[in-house]
Amino acid sequence: MTPPAHDGRLTPDWFLDVRLKCRHLQLLAALDEHRNLHRAAASLAISQPAASKLLAELEARLDVRLFERHARGLDPNWYGEIMVRRARSMLSELQQTGDELNALRAGNAGRVSVGTVMDPAVTLLSQALEATRSDLPGLKVSVDVDVSQRLIPRLVEGELDIALCRIPAGFDHGQFVFEEIGEEVISLICRHGHPLTATAAPELVEMIDYPWSLQPPGALMRQRFDYLLSYHGLAPPKQVVDTPDILVSLALVAASDTLTVTTREVAELLCDPQRFCLLPTPQPVNVQPYGLVTLRAKRLSPGAAALTTQLREVIRRREIR
Repeated sequence: MTPPAHDGRLTPDWFLDVRLKCRHLQLLAALDEHRNLHRAAASLAISQPAASKLLAELEARLDVRLFERHARGLDPNWYGEIMVRRARSMLSELQQTGDELNALRAGNAGRVSVGTVMDPAVTLLSQALEATRSDLPGLKVSVDVDVSQRLIPRLVEGELDIALCRIPAGFDHGQFVFEEIGEEVISLICRHGHPLTATAAPELVEMIDYPWSLQPPGALMRQRFDYLLSYHGLAPPKQVVDTPDILVSLALVAASDTLTVTTREVAELLCDPQRFCLLPTPQPVNVQPYGLVTLRAKRLSPGAAALTTQLREVIRRREIR
């Protein structure tokens, strides 16, 4: 399906021409969430006629229909999808602005939201946060650990200030500043006393018959594990529990003959040598490099800038070693 053509052109300051209001932005977000005019109006504590008037006003000034009306409610069309996405981003920015102003009034250093994949969360980020808090003790920090495919859209939408991850395929790399940090080295893990530990260097083919707990198909580490098997001409294991949670995997490993895969940094942090063993691999297996990712067109808040500076210093010291 291709978006419909439209001859009208919006000027660079179109939002002034259409007299765009914050109430318009709130209504767009509410309509997208509820897909019903009455429920959207109720969520904004306004009447349905008032909400209908706001929407009609915005569509008339833009000279495009934003939502398709049907018996069940409303759905955003191509134009509506664009307006809803940008409305959410602007509302998020305004909310963060208020948080920063309130923090400064209270004598704090503001707040910063960080998204990260697992490996840097274990090493780099923890060190950088400790150094930043010593300089800015009032800084409020939130950290979300997730996969790159979910972190990058949140960075684009303004939910995150910085991300430590990869830039997945399908995104315009030009809109990001990507500072490469390094690769993640994969480790294979079993419990202490596992039958495979009876051999100094068990073959990969011996491991396949055991149960595994792995990241879901499509996850980068799963792809690298699948590549390792394919490279050695081996079929995937038949008994697999799919989970993105390394703690779930380690619980299964500790209680059975299950094997799992994680990065070397995570394994060294979470795997007690009295309970777990790292199995050798036929060759080193690395995951695609991750990096410090920021938006090229967005200026960082003072707190985010301070944390970014500390991250770069931690990375520099690691490179020197």
